[in-house]
Amino acid sequence: MLYFLMDRKIIDDSRKYIMNTYNRFPIVLRKGSGMKVWSSEGKEYLDFVGGIAVNCLGHCHPRVVIAVQKQVQRLIHVSNLYHIEPQVKLAKLLVENSFADKAFFCNSGAEANEAAIKLARKYSKDCRALNMCRSMISAS
Repeated sequence: MLYFLMDRKIIDDSRKYIMNTYNRFPIVLRKGSGMKVWSSEGKEYLDFVGGIAVNCLGHCHPRVVIAVQKQVQRLIHVSNLYHIEPQVKLAKLLVENSFADKAFFCNSGAEANEAAIKLARKYSKDCRALNMCRSMISAS
């Protein structure tokens, strides 16, 4: 019963303070492992959405947890205004294993779409218009 009251408050506060951009399920998740998540009541669910395509590695994989812990002991986030070795190594890996001459790293879906439009205009032989009707450009 206590969990029900705590969950009810979390759900009520969520409706009060968070913009209603999605219809949320009436459950409060407390933990996860792999593709499984558990509610505060201990009910197990399979997470088929992976954080809406952000968490495709699952929840709390031990190797991911260790890698994240090691990284946040060094740097949590660095903007593209500075050079960092892991980013350069990833860019090299991408370039050496793809069609690209260079890699572009961005901070959001909106920034990625803006770059895609600019690159299409730059490299297209005949790019007069780019039209996106009734489409979601990003979740930014």
